Amino acid sequence: MQIVQDIATLRDIIGEVKKKGLSIGLVPTMGFLHEGHLSLMRAAKAENDFLVVSIFVNPLQFGQGEDYEEYPRDLARDQELAAAVGCDLIFAPPVKEMYPRGYATFVEVERLTTVLCGSSRPGHFRGVTTVVAKLFNLVSPTHAYFGQKDAQQAFVLQKMVEDLNMNLELVIRPTVREADGLAMSSRNKYLTSAQRKEATVLFKSLNKAAGEIEKGERDPEKLKEKIAQEISAARGARLEYIEIVDTSELRPVSTVAGSCLIAIAVKFDQTRLIDNIVVGV
Repeated sequence: MQIVQDIATLRDIIGEVKKKGLSIGLVPTMGFLHEGHLSLMRAAKAENDFLVVSIFVNPLQFGQGEDYEEYPRDLARDQELAAAVGCDLIFAPPVKEMYPRGYATFVEVERLTTVLCGSSRPGHFRGVTTVVAKLFNLVSPTHAYFGQKDAQQAFVLQKMVEDLNMNLELVIRPTVREADGLAMSSRNKYLTSAQRKEATVLFKSLNKAAGEIEKGERDPEKLKEKIAQEISAARGARLEYIEIVDTSELRPVSTVAGSCLIAIAVKFDQTRLIDNIVVGV
């Protein structure tokens, strides 16, 4: 496994891979890898000839007062985990390599980025789309792999790929969860043991809403109320949003019909957790 920090070396290696006609799978990450990341890597390794994993805590997607400085980092551990699943190359650039002095170009997807997490994290998705577009240009992947947990991100990136005619396929894999249902996230590390137990309320509340839909409930406001009640019963949980939206434009629905995304964001102190499920009627 090769570990590369500079763009010039990365381009040379990718050029040689392309000359051989090999397919490339890319898994973009911010590091502090967990089983969710590793499941994406295994899929990418199985479906491509050459696996690239990027490890880069992207400052552009963190807002003022968010946890950029505190975001967990452990490159040595990440290297061991990536090597164990057959990673061929880790690209772990410093910030100045990705955004040199005078950097002034950004990629922004409209409409899809103003709702859900975008309403409370202005600029976040511009940071995501900019760094991912750069990674796509640098790695030229055949396939790029992302998790369903970050559902809005997946929708936004798919729109970017479609609108800019990018020559690759996005692969969205199911959310990987702990045994008790909590969606795996690098930020789970921030939770105290008490908060960790209470955090299972996110998936439990989503499952209960899905159960209500199976019983025939179609009113999104009633479903959101039930989710809010469930979350309010968890000690220390502060609800940021509950939304039930369509899966094309992420617009709020007036009735649950067809394919809908139920998405929630909850804070425990300063730790912000998100989760979602897709329901079909």
